[in-house]
Amino acid sequence: MEFKDYYAALGVKEDASPDEIKKAYRKLARKYHPDISKEDDAEDKFKDVGEAYEVLKDPEKRAEYDQLRTYGAGRSGHFEPPPGWESASRFGGGGYTEADAGQFSDFFESIFGGGRHAGFGGFRQNMRMRGEDVHARLALFLEEAYSGCEKQVQFEVTENDARGLPKRRTKTLKVKIPAGMSQGQHIRLKGQGAPGFGGGEAGDLFIEVDLAPHPLFTVDGRDVVMTLPVAPWEAALGAEVTVPTLGSRLKVKVPRGATGGQKLRLKGKGLPGKKPGDQIVVLQIALPRKHDGDSEALYRKLAEAEKGFNPRAHLNV
Repeated sequence: MEFKDYYAALGVKEDASPDEIKKAYRKLARKYHPDISKEDDAEDKFKDVGEAYEVLKDPEKRAEYDQLRTYGAGRSGHFEPPPGWESASRFGGGGYTEADAGQFSDFFESIFGGGRHAGFGGFRQNMRMRGEDVHARLALFLEEAYSGCEKQVQFEVTENDARGLPKRRTKTLKVKIPAGMSQGQHIRLKGQGAPGFGGGEAGDLFIEVDLAPHPLFTVDGRDVVMTLPVAPWEAALGAEVTVPTLGSRLKVKVPRGATGGQKLRLKGKGLPGKKPGDQIVVLQIALPRKHDGDSEALYRKLAEAEKGFNPRAHLNV
């Protein structure tokens, strides 16, 4: 009798966690499901995956199986139950769960008993599996993310047609986007993913928000950042200027003696949410491209009056 390596069947390590085993099983069961897979040996692989999961998901059966491996069973590829072997988890016709009613191998039955059941067709028909989650990206203008909106989303799912054959289909949904969505944030629509197998529930649709570049603002988490040009005299003397925000226009005071790169914070004027973001205003000193003679004379007078000021003193040059 051939020894079955259940860990290899699922592609997991011997110390794999229950979650890792479950994840591997679901991935392979979908891959080799006879209603989807076009591989010639899909049914055999599907059965092997189900049998491996039946053992490794159950702590008692897994412990017994690991004990056999410890005693060296399977090293030669041939297996016979050790003399006097008696499984602590033997069961009759009931007791199976996700791999219920399958036709298990001689190796399985020699360890755990249980007899043969309805065959692989019963296994396939009684198997319930949740549908796959589907992921889509949705581009939003920053103003749409700020105010909220309604958008159409297109995505593809795999469904079975009337003959039970898998087919890709494009779905279109109208989605309400709540105000305050930020870059990379997800919206989950339950049950809008791929349909399940055997009456299992459908997967979910996850929509990832992708903010389009904006001519004035950049986004940092829930904060929005903008550069505000100010004239040298506004920075030197202080001024009140108009600043655009995502929701309105505000009057903002530029402090006397402001410098380029200095930041002003407009509380709560970023993206809305439980904790709204702020708008960060970065000052930039802007000079006229051309000066007439009078302007140049004023600059020379200013240079003479401020000749003791060295803006590069900290550079030690």
